Amino acid sequence: MSRLTALVRVVAAVAGRPDLWLAAMVLAVHLSPRGWWRRWPPLPLPDRAYWRLRMMTAYGGSGDAQPRAGDVVEYLEWCRESRRRGRRLR
Repeated sequence: MSRLTALVRVVAAVAGRPDLWLAAMVLAVHLSPRGWWRRWPPLPLPDRAYWRLRMMTAYGGSGDAQPRAGDVVEYLEWCRESRRRGRRLR
């Protein structure tokens, strides 16, 4: 599966879940390097080395894997619930 295909599937899965939009935006901000708008293409994409490490730890192999839409949705649900639990503990 190409990167573009994986990206389209992830975006489509998250677009259908408005309850996860805030979690997705927060995660995008946290994963994006500072000054991302100064680099081409001006997209808030994580550093390539960091992304490779995350894919390697998530899917094994050399880190060339692409995230599955279902995995991203599950991760965003976990992020959202973790933030909610953290707020209740304070």
